[in-house]
Amino acid sequence: MSKHSRRQFLEDSMLATAAALAAVTAPTVAADQESGKPVGPGEKLGVAVLGVHGQGGTHCACLVNNPATEILYICDPDQQIGEARAEAVGQKQGRRPKHVKDMRQAFDDPAVDVVSIATPNHWHSLAGIWAMQAGKDVYVEKPVSQYVREGRSLVAAARKYQRICQTGTQTRSSPGVRQAVEYLHSGKLGDVTLARGLCYNQRDSIGPKGVYSVPAHIDYDLWCGPAADGPATRPRFHYDWHWQWAYGNGDIGNQGVHQMDVARWGLGVDRLSQGVIAYGNRFGWDDAGETPNSLVAIHDYGAKTLVFEVRNLPTAPYRGAAVGVIFECTEGYLVNSDENSATAFDKQGNAITTFSGGERHNHQRHTDNFVNAVLSRSAETLNAEILEGHLSSALCHLSDISYRLGEIVSAEEALARLNAISTGENAQQTWERTGAHLRDNKVDIAQMKVRCGSWLKFDPDKEVFVDSPLADAYLARNDRRGFVVPLPDQV
Repeated sequence: MSKHSRRQFLEDSMLATAAALAAVTAPTVAADQESGKPVGPGEKLGVAVLGVHGQGGTHCACLVNNPATEILYICDPDQQIGEARAEAVGQKQGRRPKHVKDMRQAFDDPAVDVVSIATPNHWHSLAGIWAMQAGKDVYVEKPVSQYVREGRSLVAAARKYQRICQTGTQTRSSPGVRQAVEYLHSGKLGDVTLARGLCYNQRDSIGPKGVYSVPAHIDYDLWCGPAADGPATRPRFHYDWHWQWAYGNGDIGNQGVHQMDVARWGLGVDRLSQGVIAYGNRFGWDDAGETPNSLVAIHDYGAKTLVFEVRNLPTAPYRGAAVGVIFECTEGYLVNSDENSATAFDKQGNAITTFSGGERHNHQRHTDNFVNAVLSRSAETLNAEILEGHLSSALCHLSDISYRLGEIVSAEEALARLNAISTGENAQQTWERTGAHLRDNKVDIAQMKVRCGSWLKFDPDKEVFVDSPLADAYLARNDRRGFVVPLPDQV
């Protein structure tokens, strides 16, 4: 990529998506959604949007474009971004929403029916829990949690308060991908034995680690919320928090959670794995980032295996996919190569059938699906109910935990650990492909520092590790006073 870095390109694309969605003709919901019902004058749902930089702009565009909703509040601790977004929304919907820095002001307003959350990851669960405790329905971006236990608390809140809660994994609303998953589940390719999620998402270094001033127009205490309120150590305040453990989850929990969700969905597994191991590192960069830019995670589901690969350095697609999922089946395989399409192949590699999406954008479909579920009070009609979001997000977190508990070992030791594990994954082959990719980026696999975890057994019923208190300590965060995420039985 030439002028713009990959991350800037993604943000520009996100804003362009929001602009395109805002231009779509609005009154289509009742006609387009089978489960929808007409909404007459004066029956609009009042909405508060939390976090409006980047993805929050897409939330605003989709909600403005839905005839059943009106945005009443823009909530963002960044005064400049919040005011600018409120002004833009006001011009689109005809009435300017109120901007507040503290989301709790919106939660206290009975006119607010729905809360749409696009904050940084460390706020997702607590914001959703607070909103549901205040009687609001919630649309929460992926990952729905930053830690496993708070995701389970979010699910518990939805159940206790009987709220509609949608996860922002918009691919679940893609007609093409939905058809592809149905095809997998039909058995036409035999048994689905392995899903390989790919997040080959080229990114750049985020700049040197240091101590940087927080912009004066940001309420830093509110921005930090439950996370640590130490100094900002990255040059660019917004977005680059994704690559620091205090606030983000790396690319597996950023872009990758979409593909993790499709992988789990296609495998047909509705629980967390029974074992995980991960390896990788932050290769080629010496910067403020802490999360790996190369990561391979293997999840054991007994007869099924889920593998996930993250590559942020330049790389070629694998079997036609760069950001997607490859499903291995006993009678062929299926490649989901983007958010709208997939192709099924027989065992000889001949294409059998292709699935593709429609003209409407998945973000709009997903928002409309949520709004109609709110109107009908039918959580079962959601395409991505909060439990789905918890499970897919938590698989990303388990991957990160194995990586973070790993130690720097030689390439020989890492490979020995991988080969000692019995799963459906060909660990040697994936290791060799990963090594070739790193060598292409001037990283010598024979000399490289590989952080490799040990095999961690997990109890998917209790959602704790087996005999590993050290790993269990990573299932939750030590929240700051005043921003404590309640335990699942205390929501």
